[in-house]
Amino acid sequence: MKITLDWLKEHLDGDVTVADVVATLNRIGHEVEGVENPAEKLAGFRVARVLTAERHPQADKLQVLSVDTGDGTPLQVVCGAPNARAGLVGVLGLPGAVVPANGMELKVSAIRGVESNGMMCSTRELELGDDHDGIIELPEDAPIGTSFADYSGAGDAVIDISITPNRQDCMGVRGIARDLAAAGLGTLKPLEVPTIAGTSAPATEIRTDDPEGCPAFYGRTISGVANGTAPEWMRRRLEAVGQRSISALVDISNYVMFDLGRPSHIYDRAQLTGALVARRARDGETVTALNGKDYTLTDTMTVIADDSGVHDIAGIMGGEHSGCSETTTDVLVEVAYFTPERIALTGQALGLTSDARSRFERGVDPAFLDDATAIVTGHILAICGGTPSATTHAGTPPAEVRHIDYDPALSATLGGIAIAPDRQKDILTALGFTVLDQAGRWQVAVPSWRRDMDGPADVVEEVTRIHGFDAIPSTPLPRTDGVARPTATPDQLLERRLRRSAAAAGFHEAVTWSFVSEREAAPFGGGTWTLANPISEELKVMRPSLLPGLLAGAQRNQHRGAGSIRLFEIGRRYLADAEHPTLAIVMAGDKSARGWQAGKAAPFDAFDAKAAALALLGAAGAPADRLQVMEPVAGGNIWHPGQSATLRLGPKAVLAEFGALHPALTRAFDVAGPVMAVQIFLDAIPAKRASGPARAAFAPPALQSVRRDFAFLAPETLAAAELVRAIRGADKASIVDARLFDRFAGQGVPDGQVSLAVEVELQPAEKSFADADLKAIADKVVAAAAKLGAVLRG
Repeated sequence: MKITLDWLKEHLDGDVTVADVVATLNRIGHEVEGVENPAEKLAGFRVARVLTAERHPQADKLQVLSVDTGDGTPLQVVCGAPNARAGLVGVLGLPGAVVPANGMELKVSAIRGVESNGMMCSTRELELGDDHDGIIELPEDAPIGTSFADYSGAGDAVIDISITPNRQDCMGVRGIARDLAAAGLGTLKPLEVPTIAGTSAPATEIRTDDPEGCPAFYGRTISGVANGTAPEWMRRRLEAVGQRSISALVDISNYVMFDLGRPSHIYDRAQLTGALVARRARDGETVTALNGKDYTLTDTMTVIADDSGVHDIAGIMGGEHSGCSETTTDVLVEVAYFTPERIALTGQALGLTSDARSRFERGVDPAFLDDATAIVTGHILAICGGTPSATTHAGTPPAEVRHIDYDPALSATLGGIAIAPDRQKDILTALGFTVLDQAGRWQVAVPSWRRDMDGPADVVEEVTRIHGFDAIPSTPLPRTDGVARPTATPDQLLERRLRRSAAAAGFHEAVTWSFVSEREAAPFGGGTWTLANPISEELKVMRPSLLPGLLAGAQRNQHRGAGSIRLFEIGRRYLADAEHPTLAIVMAGDKSARGWQAGKAAPFDAFDAKAAALALLGAAGAPADRLQVMEPVAGGNIWHPGQSATLRLGPKAVLAEFGALHPALTRAFDVAGPVMAVQIFLDAIPAKRASGPARAAFAPPALQSVRRDFAFLAPETLAAAELVRAIRGADKASIVDARLFDRFAGQGVPDGQVSLAVEVELQPAEKSFADADLKAIADKVVAAAAKLGAVLRG
């Protein structure tokens, strides 16, 4: 919300500066987002009088003016405005000034051969209005030579304040002034409410048929108004806070809204038929709002209508055809109370925002309807004239006085600072509360404009806020003696370890949205968790995999010229049964840069993905040496057939999947392939037992190990990992390791078979192996291989 210092002083007595206001607002919980001084844009523009105006010798539509700037020496200025004439008082931009509307710097220049020392300006050029038909005309008595910023009042600083949703009372200048006065900055002036007696009953019937959405609907008619231009002071204030001046009647309604936080609406009675009623909309009814757009309504919405149809989306925006125009002579002033929840739901359903909605959905003062009606009426009579009727009161606003039982000692126990009871009472009284002291226990009456007050904690907040949050002492929490106990859970420690390991391996961490579009989720089985109120269609379902976000990141990097992409993320997948912690990796582009040592740059392949998966599983504590490489999980076109697999502990315990992504998937995400990926399912990794040390003490064997090589002829369909696993299990007491070191197919090997060479490491326990022991172990190895169809080569 924006306010000006001049406007603020309408409600605040005392010597108040912009710096004081900004510092105090920040101190009492109203964040100041910025301060703008419009005078800076008008530097170099002066009030000037045209002394003479003669036709330009080289152009029929131009005039050569002699302009008095107050310095004693007239300046020659070329001007094309049709209203330029001798005696006119206007605004002159001197050389060096920058025109606000287009950023052009004025210079001494020759226009059609005649020197011009500046420019006479229109309101549009100074961004003070839309008029560009001629130059600005000021009153005859305007002080010549005065800075135009000072003369027009445009030098008044504009303060932009961020109002939190709970402070509906500060959605008007007076509410801000009340808080500042309570904090000791100036004194709040009494609000002047005119007493206006109507001469007759309203010419239009007013009623509410929807007490749930519109509990109270007040209004009066005024006849014989003249809807001209609002006074300059009102237009200046509205324009300073970003509100365009439209006409006197519209500006009055807007002014009261920004001044007192109280929206109202003024109807042209000539456009109304029959009674004006607050009621529920009917399904399918339509209305053309003041923004020129058509809206289709439902029966959950409150509208203002007459016999001919809907005129107003209640509390949000008026209708286009019943608004006031320059021909309006008879008006109806509406001041109503709308239920905040109804306004919020209607605004969300229609996607329609307005200044009125932002106030009504926070909750306006329900006890301020009569006074607001009188204030709006007073402005209309003073500016537009007319004869008012009596006020009609339809319905009853929810203005019951609420009381909160409060103990002044709570400021210390809840607020962290002991404040004297008298000081607390002064603060609450200044904010509009009424305090009844009953033997130390207070009963605090909440003012009608403070809808956010609910209990003693809210009273503590008000007292400490105005007293000063900066006065609350910083007190450390009590700490137990000795070494602090660890607070990280095993899952958190695992994620930290994996995060360090992935970064050390050269991967860059990405943090992507947990929401994806339905299109992105479809290849991964679709999203089972759909948001009821998504930010957008692109963030509609909870991700079933981390790969969509990483692929989107890879795409952005490729489009920015990245040649090698290594991304990882640790996060949650959201499946039908639960959330699943996962680590995902995406690799795309070149594995290494080209160079004279390595030659041509090579792309990543499935074996790079396998190596990364095994390394990270080992860092996670998984038995990487005992994992089985098996076929991918069935379903979907995620993985490239023949270039992907899973790592398992047994047939069903899938710890990870890795390999090349399916080309159709990479094309769908606009990522140039091939693309390698890994998904490690952290909740599938076996947890270490809590009892005993995490790792046994190192005890080197007393006897030297023995290595033996075996070469087998095996069916080419046999996976080498199955053979190695069978050999390792042939004699678990003696065989400590086995690994494949050669694979050969070709000359000397029968068709359909392959030669697999395996190195087996044997570790004696109590005594060295004898020849008979080694032969017995070798026989077990050959027998285990034979069960898989592998025979020892001759």
